[in-house]
Amino acid sequence: MSRTRQMRRHARKMRRNGLQPMVIIDRDDQFPDVAAVLVARALWRYRSELAPVYLATALALSAAVLHLRHPEWWPWLLSVATGVAWALAMFGERVGLTLKIERLYAAAVAMGAGGWLTAATALGVTFRPLPPLLASGGVLLAVPWWVHRRRRAKVRVDRQIAAWPEIAQSVGLAGSRAQSAVVDVWGWRARFALARGQTIQDVIGKVPAIESALGTFRGAVRVLPTRDDKANRFELRVLDTDPHADAIPWPGASVSSITEPIDLGPFEDATGARVLLLRRHGLFGGVAGSGKSGGINVLMGNLSACRDVVIWAIDLKRGMELQPWASCIDRLATTPEQARAMLRDAVTILEARAEWLTANGRRVWDPTQEFPTLVIVVDEYAELADDAPEAAGDTDSIARRGRAVAVTLIAATQRPTQKAMGKGAVRSQMDVRVSFRVRERKDVDLILGQGMLSAGWHAHTLNAPGKFLLSAPEHDTPRRGRAYLLTDAIVAETAQRHATARPGLDEVSQRALDEAPMTLISEPSAPVTPSSEDRTETVLREALDGAPDEGLPIAHLLMITQLSRPTLYRRLAELVKSGRAVQVGRGRYKASDHVQ
Repeated sequence: MSRTRQMRRHARKMRRNGLQPMVIIDRDDQFPDVAAVLVARALWRYRSELAPVYLATALALSAAVLHLRHPEWWPWLLSVATGVAWALAMFGERVGLTLKIERLYAAAVAMGAGGWLTAATALGVTFRPLPPLLASGGVLLAVPWWVHRRRRAKVRVDRQIAAWPEIAQSVGLAGSRAQSAVVDVWGWRARFALARGQTIQDVIGKVPAIESALGTFRGAVRVLPTRDDKANRFELRVLDTDPHADAIPWPGASVSSITEPIDLGPFEDATGARVLLLRRHGLFGGVAGSGKSGGINVLMGNLSACRDVVIWAIDLKRGMELQPWASCIDRLATTPEQARAMLRDAVTILEARAEWLTANGRRVWDPTQEFPTLVIVVDEYAELADDAPEAAGDTDSIARRGRAVAVTLIAATQRPTQKAMGKGAVRSQMDVRVSFRVRERKDVDLILGQGMLSAGWHAHTLNAPGKFLLSAPEHDTPRRGRAYLLTDAIVAETAQRHATARPGLDEVSQRALDEAPMTLISEPSAPVTPSSEDRTETVLREALDGAPDEGLPIAHLLMITQLSRPTLYRRLAELVKSGRAVQVGRGRYKASDHVQ
């Protein structure tokens, strides 16, 4: 008896006794798919790459059917192919063909496919040379399709979106789902819906895990709120290339009034990092070499363009950073004594404006050219706290009470610890915070506020000078920006152009300074308010007498005399009118006896 017959005999005996054969699987493995399923799955997965093959197959089958049933339709097919090709060439941008070369390629494919279908309908699919023409023409027209960058990027994104349920499960966002995806020039972005109970803060905390699951480079993933600002939605942006890899030239001032938001630089989606500084104090922080000075230059370039802003500045590095803007600065302090006097005068102005508002039944100071905002820019604030600690009370008063009366404090420092900020409430009053690169993770919370590091504000990962994170009431999610680049030549040209349109202090503030008791300063030169009018006149005339043939610029005269810009212009106008000085070129002066 053969072995097969024996097995059948035993099987019959087992069934007669009530036993049924069983298959026991001791693992969770599934049965392997049949070959047809695997082939179908591969054809679907690579449908984009195989699209030319699918098109050629469809043309061949369609032509065979049409030749057998309706061979007389070939004139109509030729007309339709010509019309479709013309429409794609002329109006293809309406269907997503934004580039001219893409529209021409689509028109060529439509005309080539339609022409071959027309010929095959009339003559037959096997009529030579139609088969080799279909194969060679298909390969030729398929090459641009295969190498197209946006198509390949879209396919890659589609596959990543299709794998999102598995990715979400692995990173702890189970239940979230993709709603849409768009490929752009820098990478791609997608809109996602969150599961019940999940928030965008949960997603921000999972950014490193998402980068690992998607296989991107570190720092490539951004998480942003959607435009409708729904709590159960978020936008995921993945960068293939860094849009901030190169410096971005400054396009010019973005504002003409302090009531408008200032553009510090573009975000990664090319929108401007605009922030309003009216009645808000600001803090710029970052290590040396992080581009903090560049950010201050962007700020100064915009403030100097505002005709309702008077700029005071403190630079205890002897004016090394802010001196190029001296012609636009109404008052520049470069020593601790000058800084103390300036801040004391700022408090005097603050109190005078508050009294004036009360007397006129108003609550806030609305800036105009006649009643400008006073903005005090302090570079390296830590130096002020070390060299002039007694000024801490004045800065604290400005930070607490300066908003309503439009006295604004902008501080720049490397590491705003409580000691560096003068042990007052200055840091807590800063509504606008700009963080450039920091060296330590804990410095993120020092600049941007407690808990910002854990919320996804990773300023320690910024990898180029000028890159920053902006925190403000209208910017409550971490978005990377890059400050515009102002070269020394652009700074000089901008300062010279804006110097002629700078406003002076309003009558209320100027009267308060004139009536305030004089503060004796041990330095030979006072900030702006001279200790003696005759002495200031002597200093100015001596400077003009020693001027070269091309004259001295306004910035140099401001530094020598420590006068305010309006006062200096008034003195120069008097000297020119009396014949004791002449103007040489634009913004340059010298004594009249130097005229050749």
